[in-house]
Amino acid sequence: MKKSITGIITLAVIFLIVIFGGVPIFDTVWSFPGNFEIIKNFPSSNIPLGSIPLMIIALLGTGIFITFKLAFPQLRKFWHGVRVTAGIYDDPNDEGDLNHFRALATALSATVGIGNIAGVATALYYGGPGALFWMWVTAFFGTALKFSECTLAHKYRDILPDGSTAGGPMYTIEKGLGIKWRWLAVAFASFAIICSFATGNAIQAFTVSDQMYSEVTQIIGTNDWLTIKHEIFTGFSVSVQQVINGLILAAIVGAVILGGIKRIGMVTGYLSPIMAVFYVLAALIILIANLNEVLPGFGLIFEMAFNPPAGIAGTAGGSFLVMLNTMLWGIKRGLYSNEAGQGSAAIAHSTAKTKYGVREGSVAMLEPFIDTITICTMTGLVIIVTGAWHHTEFYVSRIDPAFSGELLNASLLTSLAFKKGLSFLFNYGDKIVTIGVLLFAISTMISWSFYGDRASHYLFGQKAILPYKWFFVLFVFIGAIAQLEDVWAFGDAALGFMTFPNLISIILLSGVLKSETKKYFSMKHIPFKDRNK
Repeated sequence: MKKSITGIITLAVIFLIVIFGGVPIFDTVWSFPGNFEIIKNFPSSNIPLGSIPLMIIALLGTGIFITFKLAFPQLRKFWHGVRVTAGIYDDPNDEGDLNHFRALATALSATVGIGNIAGVATALYYGGPGALFWMWVTAFFGTALKFSECTLAHKYRDILPDGSTAGGPMYTIEKGLGIKWRWLAVAFASFAIICSFATGNAIQAFTVSDQMYSEVTQIIGTNDWLTIKHEIFTGFSVSVQQVINGLILAAIVGAVILGGIKRIGMVTGYLSPIMAVFYVLAALIILIANLNEVLPGFGLIFEMAFNPPAGIAGTAGGSFLVMLNTMLWGIKRGLYSNEAGQGSAAIAHSTAKTKYGVREGSVAMLEPFIDTITICTMTGLVIIVTGAWHHTEFYVSRIDPAFSGELLNASLLTSLAFKKGLSFLFNYGDKIVTIGVLLFAISTMISWSFYGDRASHYLFGQKAILPYKWFFVLFVFIGAIAQLEDVWAFGDAALGFMTFPNLISIILLSGVLKSETKKYFSMKHIPFKDRNK
């Protein structure tokens, strides 16, 4: 059966599941097999190991396997990745679309985004401070996954007749594992398209729209014609303000993505560093101002990672389930933040101008360090040291049921933390988060449009690119007027489905990966400027 037909059938099945299954189906992706009572309490209700989701086992298990298989590349080859990113080895005559830095910037624009602002806050909201520890664990082993998937994607990429590149896990699976595995490649590409509409689009648009709506209501209230919400149908209400937000966002994103990967690389190459520095400096000021709370903050993270308060559970099994909940939220938001193992960033890195896949894989290793270890940690610490984390469901349900403050989730929780943390300078710290959300979300949507673009090209060819882009722009608008729980549940499910085919290819091609890595690092690496001396 042709790829295009298989792709259409796969996408149709996915949309039918989405329409008729709804949120319960999405949640199953991250709870399976613990959603079955017969498995949930294995071996006992006090130690219900059966409750550990297959997704966690697959991600951490593959990350640990690759880390040992390649002898900890995230530690031994980290500095080499820094040197490559700095452009020391760049050869402008190599095939590809983007240099190493712009390929990294494009991938970082997709990973450094709402996950660093709203995702961390959501992890703390449901999982408590200990969730941040499990984000670190995901990032450490995820670094090896990122190295692997990007190395393989570059090795198995296609150079198209016009000189542009086409790469990613779908090409890795089909060319690396053989034509008999094409069905898995088609599955990955199909889920990548769905994920681009959800994780890389609707969630970003929702967070921006929600943040902007909050800003406007602080000025004119919630009963103005602009902000009052009208119920369209049961459970769904929308305001004129949100509609305007969606239209503006869709116009901005559409103007960039219709220009192709080179325009995307140019925009993200400038936007990524600016937005990251801007946000990190503000967080650093808060942490320095609250320096005496930073070490206790780290202590709270480690304590609640392994011994979170059971609260109403009160039993050994209850404590285990609370810890499992903390672990789950940390890993979910960690994966959402750095996308390690998901395969999406491999699509951007496959465009790099270099002969060596391992060289680009070394660049990709920097992503989880920049994204999760650095930026997510700073966001989490700001929320903790300012006491903003008290405004979470975790705090109220596990520590202080009498807490009377407003519960805040996603970017609104981070906004409160920045407002409190910078109050000694001015009263508008939350506006920094608003600007950060806007820049992060737009850059993420721009980069994710390219991921879906390449997946569409793989399935349906060049003729599918323009229709895909228009659908992508439509989903920007849909996300801006959607509901929080639905958007995140859909995004998590799509992300999970997309991950499995990628992990399978990494495991099956681990021998090739080890051979390529050994061969590359046995070479002498000469800076480009010194090659003709």
